[in-house]
Order: sequence, then C-alpha cells, then structure tokens
Amino acid sequence: MAGVQTAVALREQGFGGEITLIGAEPHQPYDRPPLSKAVLLGTAEGSAFDVDFEALGLELHLGREVTGLRPAEHELDTRQGPVPYDVLVVATGAEPIQLPGAEGVPGVHLLRTLDDAERLRPVLAEQHDIVVVGAGWIGAEFATAAREAGCAVTVVEAADRPLAGALPAEVAAPMTAWYADAGVELRTHARVEHIEPGAVVLADGSRLPAGAVVVGIGARPATRWLEGSGIELGSHREIVTDDRLRTSAADVYAVGDCSSFPSGRYGERLMVHHWDNALQGPRTVAANIIGETPETYDPVPYFWSEQFGRFVQYAGHHAAADAMVWRGDPSGPAWTVCWLRDERLVALLAVGRPRDLAQGRRLIESGTRMNTTLLTDPSRPLKAATA
Repeated sequence: MAGVQTAVALREQGFGGEITLIGAEPHQPYDRPPLSKAVLLGTAEGSAFDVDFEALGLELHLGREVTGLRPAEHELDTRQGPVPYDVLVVATGAEPIQLPGAEGVPGVHLLRTLDDAERLRPVLAEQHDIVVVGAGWIGAEFATAAREAGCAVTVVEAADRPLAGALPAEVAAPMTAWYADAGVELRTHARVEHIEPGAVVLADGSRLPAGAVVVGIGARPATRWLEGSGIELGSHREIVTDDRLRTSAADVYAVGDCSSFPSGRYGERLMVHHWDNALQGPRTVAANIIGETPETYDPVPYFWSEQFGRFVQYAGHHAAADAMVWRGDPSGPAWTVCWLRDERLVALLAVGRPRDLAQGRRLIESGTRMNTTLLTDPSRPLKAATA
C-alpha cells in the first residue's frame, strides 16, 4: 500500500522522473485488508490495486528481494545485483511474529500475505477445527471469517482480555461477549506451551484439537535487511524518521508500518501499523521529494476492523488522555468511547457509530473544547457536544 501510493502520489504531484517499485513478492501489488475477509472466504480471487502502472510510467520489479542498503553509494543490494537510486523510499511494512517453536509445524499458519490467505482458504472450506492464537485485531477478524465458513473456532489469549495491548480493560471488556455470541470459544489467561500436529498444548496442560492453527500475536517492522546500513532504528526496530518522513540517511525516506514519526499533536513518537497510515504518509513523502511545498506529517491515526458482525473504528491516540467518556450502552450494538485531555478530544473508539467517528476525527484535528456532560448523550451529534 505505502509503496504503491507513494509512486502514484509522485505522479499526481507532477514528478516526471523515473520511478521503480521493487517488491519481494511475485504478485502484482495488492491491498491487504481483503485478505482476512473476501479473499480468505473465496468471494474474491485477489485484491490487486486498480493502478495502471504502465500508463503512469512506473517500472515494477516483482519477486526481487532487497538484501541491503549502502546509503553512501546510493545503492540497494538485491539478489539480482545492485540497484542505484537518487532518492529511496522504504515501504517494507511489517512481518508477523511467529510463535516460538511453531515454525515448520504442519498446519500452523500466519495471515499477512496473499499466499498466506490462499493457503488458508481451503482450510476454511474444509471446515477444520481451528485454534487462533491471539485475540488482537487480526485474530478477531480471522475468527469471524472462520465462523462464517462454518468452522469450530477457539481463540486463546495469554492476557486477561481481548485487545489487551491496544485498549484499556474497561473498553475491551464488552468485546469479550462478542466471541460467545458468534459461537467462538475465547480462552484468556491461556499461554501456549507448544504446538504439535493436530493439537495446541497450553501451559496448564490442556490440549486443544486443531485441524489448523492461525497465529496472530502481532507484527514487527520488516527492517532486518537494513542491518549494517547505518539507518537509525528505534526500540521496536522501526525506522526512525523526522516530521517529514526523512530517515537518518540523506535521500532516504520511510513510510508505513516499517517506520515511526514524531507527532506534534500527541507529543510523542508514533508507530502506526494500519492501512490509513500507509495511505496518508505517501502524500507527504511525495511532496517532500518534489520539494516545492515541503510538508510535515502529523495525522490523526485511524483504523477500522470488522469482527463478529460489528464495525469497529478508532481515531486518535489515547495514551495521554486524562478523562474517558462513554456514549451509549456498551452491552448494546452501538456505542462510543471518547478520550479527552484538558477537555479536548484526543481519541475515540466507535462501535457501529460511523457518524461519531467522522465527526470525532474532525474535532480531534481542530482541538475543539468539549462539554463532557453533553458528550455522554448518544442521541446528540458529537459535533454538537462542544463547550
């Protein structure tokens, strides 16, 4: 997403030079969100971007893995030989974290690439008993698709609740019931001891039959190939950029899941592993490469998830909030949580309330002061709950 959108943005903003897209995968560039939905369920064959690469003068080098970077020489190393560049944009994304000891065990799957989805499609079609390791966003989305396909699904989570790394306990708590409502068994405080063919063995000794196991325990920036390059990496091995998405090396930018950027809005460095970041960042990169009107990057992060018949959306960043306000009944089908700092909205999570999300995102951007009493009334439009 980030690489293709950077190339398209460069052309849209008037760049006339040569643009080469290099990708390790052999497939035409594709969108990832449909992999856990339509592609997985067989209602779509693929999710290739609707981009006329030839008409835009974009040269594609597919199935070409980059193995290193030499910034002083302005060259990339690939298995097919070096590639020189004037300006480089790194958009290598993130790679899923494998469960220790599970690599190479038959029937264990990850879900990140088109090939992953195609390997999993017949597993769902055969309605295997499936164990999902991890009750995060991808685990919930895969469990949803597996139930739609008629599979028996058990989700095991080492923490005490779903989305433990993403949301506060009181916000994630109502989501626990979604699993049972969908016929999915959710086991929390469940640490995997090991996986063997046909079974997942938990730390308490219990064995879960598993025709297939899907691991969804997070992702890390795909930056191992940068070792020895001198490019500055952060604590999560992500590429550290400035507010224009420039790296520590001259003429090298980074965008999307592989990088972090300093947010003036939130006063901290953010690493955003979501689709919208891979859509918005490229426009800033393109503007800064062309250089006529340099731009800083400070978006309101946004993402969405479709799980268990619910449309979940999140905007902002709630880590530094000093107040939290509920709109609606969290046991019902539609509700919103708002996070505020100094009476200004900094983040919100909307379940089945897309209007709250759209209005809230604009209110975060504007920094408008809110009236918390009015905010609690779900019948009042969010934009009408200002101070």
